[in-house]
Amino acid sequence: MNLAENKLVLADFKVGVDNVIFSVDSQHHRLLVLLVKRPEKLFNNQWSLPGTLVRNGESLEEAAQRILSEKIRVNNLYLEQLYTFGGPNRDPRESPNSFGVRYLSVSYFALVRFEEAELLTNNHNRTTWYRIQKVPQLAFDHNQILDYGYQRLRNKLEYSPIAFDILPDLFTLNDLYQVYTTILGENFADYSNFRSRLLKLGFLIDTEKKVSRGAGRPASLYRFDAEAFAPFKDKPFVFV
Repeated sequence: MNLAENKLVLADFKVGVDNVIFSVDSQHHRLLVLLVKRPEKLFNNQWSLPGTLVRNGESLEEAAQRILSEKIRVNNLYLEQLYTFGGPNRDPRESPNSFGVRYLSVSYFALVRFEEAELLTNNHNRTTWYRIQKVPQLAFDHNQILDYGYQRLRNKLEYSPIAFDILPDLFTLNDLYQVYTTILGENFADYSNFRSRLLKLGFLIDTEKKVSRGAGRPASLYRFDAEAFAPFKDKPFVFV
């Protein structure tokens, strides 16, 4: 085969799904990401994002949901496709300068509350939550995928109501504020300004119910009104 013919040979692609699963631990003010320790020969005993190759007859989202269901049990979560990582030689199983098998990673990111997410697999500490600031060097290009997911999460919080996907139907304004400060940091807004801004926008409904936590005054319970939020959809800086 001459050089011109060689350039027309197409690579054989395998498609995998890698999940960036974030959890918000408001009690200890931590943003965590779920990591798994690889049992395979490739990157053996190295931490990675939970992932899988897509099965025959399985959609990408079904594969992402399967990985989630195998690792955690949770009722309230947010899940979104993140990005496709397909650079050459991102996987050591690829042969340099060849037209053999290529490995694509279609990544998803999920957001859950730590208090509600039950780990289903933790044999020999092979599945665990890592604080986002203390993530080690991961297998493959998973640090790059994680960084991309973390930036997407922070950006989404500014204009979309993803926090309400992980909160119960009824929540206090402090519950909501704790989600934001855990992810964005306490300097993004003080509680008083955060509270007054959101109440003026009109998509939080006061249920006139109260909840007592500790020795303080009972706090009002609110409900998110998706219909009232519709005019603000995709507008920047709604929440910050």
